[in-house]
Amino acid sequence: MTAMDSTQSANPGRLRRLFFGPAGIRAGWRFLIFVAIILALRQGKALLVAKVLNGLDQDSLSVINLLLAIGILFLATGIMGKFEGRKFADYGLPWRQTLGRQFWLGTLFGFTTITALLFAMRMVGVFSFGERALYGGAIWTFAGLYGLFYVVGALWEEFLCRGYALFTLSTGIGFWPSAILSSACFGSLHYFNPGETAFGAFSAGLFGLLFCLLLRRTGNLWMPIGFHAAYNWGECFLYGAPDSGSRAPEHFLNSSFSGPVWLTGGSVGPEGSLLCILLVVGLCLICAACFREIKYPGPSAITGAGRVPATASNTDPAVSASSHSKRTEGMT
Repeated sequence: MTAMDSTQSANPGRLRRLFFGPAGIRAGWRFLIFVAIILALRQGKALLVAKVLNGLDQDSLSVINLLLAIGILFLATGIMGKFEGRKFADYGLPWRQTLGRQFWLGTLFGFTTITALLFAMRMVGVFSFGERALYGGAIWTFAGLYGLFYVVGALWEEFLCRGYALFTLSTGIGFWPSAILSSACFGSLHYFNPGETAFGAFSAGLFGLLFCLLLRRTGNLWMPIGFHAAYNWGECFLYGAPDSGSRAPEHFLNSSFSGPVWLTGGSVGPEGSLLCILLVVGLCLICAACFREIKYPGPSAITGAGRVPATASNTDPAVSASSHSKRTEGMT
């Protein structure tokens, strides 16, 4: 064999290693395929909204846009799951546990968190709960509607930032580097909300890390979804506080803030307060101590239903990490 023949035969091997690893197509390429599917489906959604739904009022259009966004996310994940031989549960969303025990524990956790934060702000003299703004049957009507809205919104945000994308990146660079990227993205998305600030977006990113920790230790996203929904419901509907710079049109209490921005959060709301940062850091430490077993991602999810060669566990860092899922881990 000549030197040229040797070079030509080596090139296909290098090209294959660029696209394929021990577990098949490399994580980065799978993530890009997923993003491409999302973008293509979003184009279809834009055409649908422009041609069919453009006559709707803004509130109805917002709800439909949210439902379509969830549909796009689920469809793209389903396509990738079919291609990879994985289920939604492998990506952190087991349907059999929908609104189950972990979800309700999360709602208790989230509601307690926002209540504790606002009471702390009340104690330092920068927050007042105010008077009631709703009476009679309107209380229960709007409580239910906002509850449903925030559950659906939390489902979308959690699965967007900590579903397929987080799982796939974890198989390539490990869970915590992927969690940091995911949380940075989560915070950045909040930065574009009206009235949001860089400090508020940073706070949202810290919440993202807390949700990643809950996913890591509980095994799925139902506790983060419950936390996220109940926190927003308590903040926006029950207490009437701003959330990322905006208030709910209908709310139970006419609360108010007064004092320095670093304590009140300013236009952002409670997430822009230094007290919120301290609280989230404390919650991360508490959760790390209470939930010590690593449950996500599971070994069977990493291997794609057994399609990865047995030798992959010796070479793929994500598979190696998953083999320690019964051990405890620190926050590093």
